[in-house]
Amino acid sequence: MSEPSPRIRNFKNGGKKDEEENRRRRNEVNVELRKARKEDQLMKRRQVTQEGELDPSELTPTPTFNPVEILSKLQSHDRDTQFSAVQGIRRILSKERQPPIEMVINAGIVPHLMKYLQLSQDQKIQFEAAWALTNIASGSSEQTKVIVDAGAIPLFIKLLTSPLTNICEQAVWALGNICGDGPDYRNLTIKHGIIPPLLSLVKQKTNISFVRNITWVLSNLCRNKNPATPLEAIKQLLPDLIELVYNEDKEVVTDACWGLSYITDGTEDRIQLVIDYRNRLFSRLDTLLRCGVVSVITPALRTVGNIVTGDDEQTQRVIESGLLKNFPALLQHHKMSIQKEAAWTISNITAGLVSQIQAIIDEGIVPLIVKVLTHGDFKAQKEAVWAVTNLTAGGTIEQISLLVFCGVIPPLCDLLTSKDADVLIVILEALANILKAADTVNQTLDICRLIEEAEGLDKIEQLQKHVSENVYQMALSIIDKYFSEDGAEEQTIAPKVSEQ
Repeated sequence: MSEPSPRIRNFKNGGKKDEEENRRRRNEVNVELRKARKEDQLMKRRQVTQEGELDPSELTPTPTFNPVEILSKLQSHDRDTQFSAVQGIRRILSKERQPPIEMVINAGIVPHLMKYLQLSQDQKIQFEAAWALTNIASGSSEQTKVIVDAGAIPLFIKLLTSPLTNICEQAVWALGNICGDGPDYRNLTIKHGIIPPLLSLVKQKTNISFVRNITWVLSNLCRNKNPATPLEAIKQLLPDLIELVYNEDKEVVTDACWGLSYITDGTEDRIQLVIDYRNRLFSRLDTLLRCGVVSVITPALRTVGNIVTGDDEQTQRVIESGLLKNFPALLQHHKMSIQKEAAWTISNITAGLVSQIQAIIDEGIVPLIVKVLTHGDFKAQKEAVWAVTNLTAGGTIEQISLLVFCGVIPPLCDLLTSKDADVLIVILEALANILKAADTVNQTLDICRLIEEAEGLDKIEQLQKHVSENVYQMALSIIDKYFSEDGAEEQTIAPKVSEQ
């Protein structure tokens, strides 16, 4: 068994059904992670005024929203009155827990803010208008659309070259909210030329909060898959994104890693773009996987996991880099979400070549996958099940025997009570593969005994009543072939290997 079975190749690279299943599982993980980390890395961010900021305007109470009064001030010919109105809007949108974005829009204030955004001769009022519009862009897609339709994107991109840092940073923040709204506005900012001036800002010596915002915008430019970011745009920003991974600030590194994870969560040509920088990137990922900070480990691990969803050669680059040595610790991490991500990554490596499965074995990872299968939460167990099943489908007899020796059968049988039909199918496939492998070396009775001792036979018999046709058929097939009287008789009279 020198090459992986056709099913394994299909699971990882070729077959449409299995490839879609693999991508679907990654989409689910993305959603779960976004919910779990909430404030760690948001698509949109509202700028609020923090306590202690040295702005004299914040020493007075936040004004109440009076549309008639504000519109009157906005239309005044007195610049101080105009400034007071714009600043009042900004403060209302910044301080309230649920800012009245919709009320501001419905009052017809956005066109006035757009006018003041272009008032370069009065940079104080320009800054306040930019801040207010940034917070409107942090709202719903419909609210963001209002300022985009009003022409905000080219105006904010122009402000990226402003000589004033506060205005430039505000433009970065606003554009981050706009391109974070979804792929359409992301692509529109790219079409209007956001990338060159943004990358120019990366190379400047700026304060750390500014660098964080720039990195967050770069990450948002890589986000979303339907459609994915244009390949030429990725080629433009990737070198700077990789350099940002080397930044000493945790938030910068986190957002840079999420950007890399978005790029690698795609087709093999996109994965290859990242691999081409492996001499610079992989050593840093190696460090980050051991850094002990969950918010950093998660996107770094996701990037590695996404890379090994590529073809066998791309997976091999990860193995050759030595990154696998981090996985014993990751599979025993105190955070179950890290265990789950690590097990998912291993499942894509065990879907590869026999030599790649052997690399997993050589790093001592198989017993730890069995441990996750036994003690992990259900989400981690599901990924471990996939890792096991892929190994049984594409591994050699010796590799499958090691898996059995590590005690994989009892936890597999324990999970046969799962309510998840898809998981049951994968478990039954693993058991069928193990039994088939045992058959070739005349050890079927030993495996059947292990399954019975783990109460697996009773559970498989019960699955013959399962509502899922696929579960029923797989359970029936295992019972008929290995546990029925006819099957047992065939096993008894089968000649031993040495007698053939």
